[in-house]
Amino acid sequence: MSKTATRLLHTMIRVKDLEKSIQFYGENFGLDLIRKRDFPDAEFTLAYLGAEEEEKGNVLELTYNWHQEEDYSHGSGYGHIAFGCEDLYAFVEVMKAKGVTVTREPGPMLGTEIEMAFVEDPDGYKIELLQLPFPAPA
Repeated sequence: MSKTATRLLHTMIRVKDLEKSIQFYGENFGLDLIRKRDFPDAEFTLAYLGAEEEEKGNVLELTYNWHQEEDYSHGSGYGHIAFGCEDLYAFVEVMKAKGVTVTREPGPMLGTEIEMAFVEDPDGYKIELLQLPFPAPA
């Protein structure tokens, strides 16, 4: 199979409060609701968020399962979603002022010049924030 035969379409996470999650990713990361679709027979809703047209990729799919009583387990396989920031330190301060949980303060990644921080979304998913542009490789 050639490398051009496929492309990454989206990343999906399950959320407990769809509107709260749409608002979180919209206000904090500039993602717009591209489309939203209910599946009444299967009792779930899909919402696709992105900063560009869906055809270009880089889309986040939020899955809301109706009548979900318990919190989701993130499991040991989930890592994080990553966003680049032009001013990492200022961005984290804005997030703090909004009450967003910061789980790692901004600073260099051990042994590198890469500046990073981590925050959590309303469902506790980890979001890595990276200072742009990335430093040149050594």
